[in-house]
Amino acid sequence: QVQLVESGGGLVQPGGSLRLSCAASGITLRYYNMAWFRQAPGKERERVSCFSSTDGETYYQDSVKGRFTISRDNAKNTVYLQMNSLKPEDTAVYYCAAINAALTYYYCSGPTPDLSVNYGMVFWGNGTLVTVSS
Repeated sequence: QVQLVESGGGLVQPGGSLRLSCAASGITLRYYNMAWFRQAPGKERERVSCFSSTDGETYYQDSVKGRFTISRDNAKNTVYLQMNSLKPEDTAVYYCAAINAALTYYYCSGPTPDLSVNYGMVFWGNGTLVTVSS
């Protein structure tokens, strides 16, 4: 059984930092594209960052470039999202996803993610809440 478990969310002041973790079991993350998405209240889920196992590229949403960094520890089978200089508009539930390489375009490299494409080849965590507020 595949499980992705996020942790590290919480309340932080504007300008602060958090590091999210996504620990996987049942799959080996280095064989998957790994991504972080987020969903704010009343909004659609949006891609924050993706590391592509297909081409080794890393993708970031424009609003987080220079502030967020995705990384992976293969030995721990864990993916991280380091978030610095946090802003109130970063407030959301953050989800990690393990994506089969066949769906790289739909989730990672394409201009707009298409989350309706799944074919049972995408695994999601349950999310961790990040609140940026003074």
